Amino acid sequence: MQLTGIHHLTAITADAPGNRRFYTDTLGLRLVKKTVNQDDTSAYHLFYADGLAQPGTDLTFFDWPASGERRGTHSISRTGLRIGGDSFDFWAARLGDAGLTRGKPGTLDGRSVLDFEDPEGQRFRLTEDEAGAASAPWEKSPVPAQHQIHGLGPITISVPDLAPTDRVLTQAMDLRKVRDYASPDGQGAVHVYEMGAGGPSAELHVAVQPDLPVARQGAGGVHHVAFRVPDKPAIREWALRLNRMRVPNSGEVERYYFRSLYFREPGGNLFEIASDEPGFAVDEPLDRLGESLSLPPFLESRRAQIEAGLRPLD
Repeated sequence: MQLTGIHHLTAITADAPGNRRFYTDTLGLRLVKKTVNQDDTSAYHLFYADGLAQPGTDLTFFDWPASGERRGTHSISRTGLRIGGDSFDFWAARLGDAGLTRGKPGTLDGRSVLDFEDPEGQRFRLTEDEAGAASAPWEKSPVPAQHQIHGLGPITISVPDLAPTDRVLTQAMDLRKVRDYASPDGQGAVHVYEMGAGGPSAELHVAVQPDLPVARQGAGGVHHVAFRVPDKPAIREWALRLNRMRVPNSGEVERYYFRSLYFREPGGNLFEIASDEPGFAVDEPLDRLGESLSLPPFLESRRAQIEAGLRPLD
């Protein structure tokens, strides 16, 4: 019973139309599901992914009228996006042409990287994927297939104290601590944990930064990160495991496109475990994903009310 990698990452936007333009037009991702936050139906929940909407490629957003994130520790502080090793010059030029805040291509933890921020200040790191890593390009993307984003990972979290977080990661979640490196901003060491077969799609990087203020979530910040398991029975097994280990958690939650459970690690970051099945094609044909508002069955009777409360994305 192992976690196999990053499933998705959910962040916050205060500008859903601008968010859609940036992630599809600039980053070249596919909008694979346009739905609502199941706990707050006044807000969009937008999902961007690769051409086949595969788990491990989902970057998602809640559309909330929030002020900007206050950066600090107790946070999911940087989102990794994997690209081919020959794509860094392409992305450095493309991000520069878009007028975004970005660094210079460099090397970190033995891989080529390029840091940048989206228009609302969310922090990203383009990271060299493993040689020969499979990807599923989107044929309608404005980004050439060879330079498209492969998926998520690694994900970096910031905590003030490693020990309690380490206990949950290694004992409850069965992650393996494999190496350390110095934070590029000089603010502490970063500890690398891997799951499944390892590699950048299956790594969580933990930056220990006790001198930073406590973060406050907002637009441009990350809400939670989710880890992969194959199917719904695995979610039940993980709920039982966390209960046995006395880790407070949500229990099983049916999200229709996947089944989940939620808990917070001791550093305050919200984690989710999510199933790969059934996926986004459960209610739309694969070639039409994201073209209309999708609602899970329990919200369908409220469609007219929900649609009336949402602003147009175009």
